[in-house]
Amino acid sequence: MNHTLISAYTNEKIKEYRKLLASRKARRESGLFPLEGLRLCADAAASGFPIETLFLTEAAEEKGGERLELLLKAARRIYTVSSAVAEKMADTVSPQGVFCTVRMETEKPFEVHTGGRYVVLDRVQNPQNLGAIARTAEALGVDALLAFGGCDRYNPKALRASMGSLLRLPVFETEDIAETLRTLGKTVLTFAAVPDVSAQSVSDVNFLRGAAAVIGNEGEGVSEEVLQAVQCRVTIPMRGNAESLNAAAAAIILMWEMTK
Repeated sequence: MNHTLISAYTNEKIKEYRKLLASRKARRESGLFPLEGLRLCADAAASGFPIETLFLTEAAEEKGGERLELLLKAARRIYTVSSAVAEKMADTVSPQGVFCTVRMETEKPFEVHTGGRYVVLDRVQNPQNLGAIARTAEALGVDALLAFGGCDRYNPKALRASMGSLLRLPVFETEDIAETLRTLGKTVLTFAAVPDVSAQSVSDVNFLRGAAAVIGNEGEGVSEEVLQAVQCRVTIPMRGNAESLNAAAAAIILMWEMTK
């Protein structure tokens, strides 16, 4: 299949891709985000995200397969890139030679339901943490993520760490986390984990009417504003000398407890 060949990494299309890779602001302003790797790009297409531009090496195209066929049909524009250009575009150690720019989805209004299970992210910054939380949330049947500040869902490292979960799981952004928690609290139990032995053990909490777990910032934990807005403070009992768990590990335990 013949596509326009790009053999110089100074090409404007390549510059645009790398700008999206490096800048959250560029992603927001353009409404586009970059993806790398056949599986992740195909996941976006399968999830209904519009594929604006597909870049692939001749070697990648020769491998073919159902996922590539899906991408070729979905992409509005397709370019063949040289292996040297692909190396400049890559954000992974072992690039597959498949890259795309994807149109962000239009955010729908968030609706809370009785019995729902939600995770509220309070300024979670690390993309690996965000990706791990999203991947586990999808696996455990969490209904949605609500994010306040921190790493954005379209961060390339977060998307890879989530193995596509951030493309499939409903994700909403909020500008007022306290108000969001008060709204959630009218329908489900809202709670935050704190490193305080006097708080209620998470394993003793009744989550039958649904719940929203708050995951705090990696360095600062849950903010005082959030603690004042939630209905319940819980703790994860720990043995040994560790004072706390990292954000992703704590989130996994909280999600397991409220969905089991």
